Amino acid sequence: QVQLVESGGGSVQAGGYLRLSCKASGDIYDRKHMGWFRQAPGKEEREGVAVIYTGGGTTYYADSVKGRFTISQDDAKTTVYLQMNSLEPEDTAMYYCASGYTQYDGKWDPLSPQYMYWGQGTQVTVSS
Repeated sequence: QVQLVESGGGSVQAGGYLRLSCKASGDIYDRKHMGWFRQAPGKEEREGVAVIYTGGGTTYYADSVKGRFTISQDDAKTTVYLQMNSLEPEDTAMYYCASGYTQYDGKWDPLSPQYMYWGQGTQVTVSS
């Protein structure tokens, strides 16, 4: 079991920045991949934003956030951060932390929402 607690959401104007944090506790094995997903208003599916392999630091980003968002972790590998710069109104969504990637059908895609554990979410609102 893994418990995830997010913080850091809020409301900013376009061009601004926010930093999200995700504190993890529980089974280390299920924290090999940790990431951030978002669900925009009116959309059913969660979109993968950024994922980090906590063992070696490899990162994955959605094309829409490359160059603007940065995922990182602390030295203890218990907290994952998402630094979001140059925010756009299109970034408005509920942001969820996830842990425990599960590969299905032999397809490797850590940005897909195939994770066992999820946080409660933190709202990010970007106004124009």
